[in-house]
Amino acid sequence: MTRDDTPTRGDDTPTDFLTRRGCLRYGGALAGVSLAGCSGRSESGANSTQSDTADTGEASDAGDDTDDATASESDSNDGYAVTMAPMGTVRFEAPPESIFTRLTHLAGMAFALGRGDDVNAMHAPAYYDALWNQFTPRLDGVSLDWTGLYSSWNPSRETLYELNSDVHLADPASVSALQGWESDDVEAISDDIAPWFGNQFSDTHAKPPDEWADRYAYYDLWEMFERVSQVFQAEDRYRELAAVHDDLRVTIEANLPPADDRPRAVLIGASDLSSIYAYRLDDPGFLTAHTRPLKPASAFSTEVSSGDTVDMEALLEADPEAILVLGGLHPETGIESIRAELRDDAVGQQIDAVERGRVYAQGARYQGPVVNLFQLEMTAKQLYPDAFGAWPTYTEGPYPELPSDEQLFDRERVAAAITGDV
Repeated sequence: MTRDDTPTRGDDTPTDFLTRRGCLRYGGALAGVSLAGCSGRSESGANSTQSDTADTGEASDAGDDTDDATASESDSNDGYAVTMAPMGTVRFEAPPESIFTRLTHLAGMAFALGRGDDVNAMHAPAYYDALWNQFTPRLDGVSLDWTGLYSSWNPSRETLYELNSDVHLADPASVSALQGWESDDVEAISDDIAPWFGNQFSDTHAKPPDEWADRYAYYDLWEMFERVSQVFQAEDRYRELAAVHDDLRVTIEANLPPADDRPRAVLIGASDLSSIYAYRLDDPGFLTAHTRPLKPASAFSTEVSSGDTVDMEALLEADPEAILVLGGLHPETGIESIRAELRDDAVGQQIDAVERGRVYAQGARYQGPVVNLFQLEMTAKQLYPDAFGAWPTYTEGPYPELPSDEQLFDRERVAAAITGDV
C-alpha cells in the first residue's frame, strides 16, 4: 500500500422506487429501475461552509439544492431526501445503521459522524485501520476498529447481499465500471438491498463512464461531507467540524508566506527507491485537499502527472526543497528507512530536501474530514515552519502530541463533534 492509499482510477429529476426497507426515491442516475421492497434515507438544507471551491479553484457543479430542501421539509412525514450526483435525489425513511463503503474518504465521513464502527466494508481495512488509528490517540474518547471488515475494492454481489447494508456509501458510476459489474447489477443492489450514495470521480475530476457523464458533478471534500451528514441526519456534527475547518483555513490563509518564500515540494509514494510514484500537489479534486490550500510550488515539471513513476535522476532534476512521503505515517511504512535510503543513495543525497533533512511523513490522499484537519496542520508545519511552527521530527508512532499553543485546530472540539457532544 505504499504507491498510493488506493488505486485512482446531474440530472436530479426524482423517480420513485421501492426497496424492502422503506420508500426511497432516486433522481437521474438510476431512473427507470423498478425496485422490489422498501428503504429510505436526506437533504435538510444545511448551508455549506467555506469550501475549497472558492479559494483553490476547484470546480464544483453541485447545483442548487434549495428545492430539494423545501421538499424535504414539506414531506417530513414521508422521510427526508438528500441530493448528490450522480445518484440525484434519494429519499430516506430513517438514518441508515449498517454502512457499506469502498473508499476511505466516505468511510472517513462515517467515522467523523460517530458512525465509524457501523462500517461493514472498505478497501484494505487492515491498512486503513492502522493508518486512521495513528490520529485517534489525539482525540479523547474517540476510538475506531476497522479490522476484519470485508475488503471491498471490487466487491462481489453475493457479499453485498450477505452484508445486507442499510446504505452503500460508494459511487454507483465507479462501481458499474468495475470488472464484472454492469449498470444492471448496480441497479439490482439498489432494488433489493439499499441505495448507493457516493462520489468518486471528484477525487481528481476524472471523467466518469460515458453513461453517467450527463448526470455527474464534482464536489470538494467538505461539500460531499455535508451531504453525507444529511443521509445520517447528523448535520450538527458536520456543522461543528466544518466550523473547525473554516477556522483552520482562515489561520492558514492569514499566515501563508508570499509565493517567493514557498518551497518547491513533491509528494511521492515509495516503499523503496526502485519504484517511486509521483503525485502533484495542485491537482483539482479532493485528493489534494490538504496540499492545494497551502499553495506550495510544485518541483515536478508539468510533464509529470500524478501516478507517474519516476527514477532518482528525475527526482534530482526536480530537486525539491521538501519531500512529502505518502503513507509515511503508517506504522508499517518505516519513514526512517526511506530517509536513510535517500541519504545513502549517490543521487538521492544530492537532492536539496535530503541535504536539508526535509523528508516528511504524510497520511492518506483518500482522506475523510478528520484526517483532512490533521493533514492540513501537519503539511502547513512541514512546508512553512516559520509561519506555523516546526513539525517535530517524526520517526514512528501516532501523530505527534503537539503542545496546545502549537496546535492549529482544537482537538477537544473535534472529539466532541465525533462523539456527539455538540
